Amino acid sequence: MDGFIGRKAELAELDAIAGQVPSGGRSGRPGRALLVRGRRRVGKSRLVEEFLERAELPHLFFTAVGGSREADLASFAQELAASSLPDASRFAGFAVPQTWDAALSMLATALPADRPSVVVLDEMPYLVREDPSFEGALQKAFDRRLSKLPVLLILVGSDLAMMEQLNTYGRPFYQRGTEMSIPPLSPADVAAMLDLPAADAFDAYLVTGGLPLILEEWPTGTGLWDYLATALRRPTSALLVSGERALAAEFPTDAQARTVLSAIGHGERTFTLIGRAAGDLNPGSLKRSLELLTARRMVAAELPLSTRPSRETRYRVEDPYLRFWLSFIGPGISAVERGRGDRVLADIRTQWATWRGRAIEPVIREALWRLADDRLPEGTRAVGGYWTRTNDPEIDIVGADRAPIAKQITAVGSIKWLENKPFDARDLSRLRTHRDQLPGASGDTPLLAVSRNGSSLDALPVLTPDDLLRAWP
Repeated sequence: MDGFIGRKAELAELDAIAGQVPSGGRSGRPGRALLVRGRRRVGKSRLVEEFLERAELPHLFFTAVGGSREADLASFAQELAASSLPDASRFAGFAVPQTWDAALSMLATALPADRPSVVVLDEMPYLVREDPSFEGALQKAFDRRLSKLPVLLILVGSDLAMMEQLNTYGRPFYQRGTEMSIPPLSPADVAAMLDLPAADAFDAYLVTGGLPLILEEWPTGTGLWDYLATALRRPTSALLVSGERALAAEFPTDAQARTVLSAIGHGERTFTLIGRAAGDLNPGSLKRSLELLTARRMVAAELPLSTRPSRETRYRVEDPYLRFWLSFIGPGISAVERGRGDRVLADIRTQWATWRGRAIEPVIREALWRLADDRLPEGTRAVGGYWTRTNDPEIDIVGADRAPIAKQITAVGSIKWLENKPFDARDLSRLRTHRDQLPGASGDTPLLAVSRNGSSLDALPVLTPDDLLRAWP
């Protein structure tokens, strides 16, 4: 695919932050720092590269590999000498610095004082792990030298928890940088990138999670089943290998957390059932694994949304691609390697309607939250779902003034995402019954429906895939 799709908001934010770096030394502290975080394969490095190409500023782009401090210091020196910073080539004959304190001091002497420049340290968590003194050295270099120069320092990392912690109280770099989170490409970006109708774009989003690497191998205009048939014939397809690489990077040593994640990926949602599916883990071990998974943003822990407190926590895999991979691709890799990707495809077809019906719910709730001011009653500030231990009732959409314990329920809704089945009178009757069972709702609480195939009724607002896609401008 040609061109750079999406990321308009992120590029605009990068431009705005770079614009805060004045030319020359008119300010005592012209330097700025930006901490960019996002999941692996989400396109963080590609976004920063695109920004650099458009900005046309002298820059250094260094990517740590995490082998050892000595190897990364040597690589840093080489990248500095080869960078587009003024007179960077003069560093070609210098000895490799032995500490990050020395390396960052060398960097400061290479930065221009009369015009803005950019320094990118990619995969920064590797540097923090391999050298406990790195954060302190960075803080000292920024305070004493870099912040006094017109430079934008961009620190990029995939370890979400660590990148968030870098800017917290008690850490050396506390309050020195602006934070920026890079999400996957949105369903609207997927529609534009693949030239697909809205309903098909949501299918593609559920399979790829909006990860650019997978979308780049998806031929423009190709439907879901044709793409899967092709991808499942190739063991090297990004659809197959990205999930394993992501898990290996997130859990290099913690096999138990990965087992718990797999149990959730296979559809278990409650504490008890997850523990049973993960090998009858004791509650303490399971609790620690779930805390790790939620801290790493791999798993979302959700509570029912109503005016009544509830302890019925449910868990789901946060990343749509990883949810799909854990359900179908991971268990089927051996079959693909034996040339039987057709069996994996058959399994996906068999379970697709049920799996998609559950997987699309958080995506639709996010879209409704984004559209709240335009498509939901006034005062809606939270969108969630409601359930009981017995799932009677289980309500797809609940709008409220806050979460998880609301003061006011503003809307109750249903999701109907089946092929060729519009929202009908039977669905409306069930929705009214469920509204009567929702704590905080009444007969006057507005109803709405979200349907893949529209509605046969005129009695309530119905949002279609085209409507939902507008949530991501």
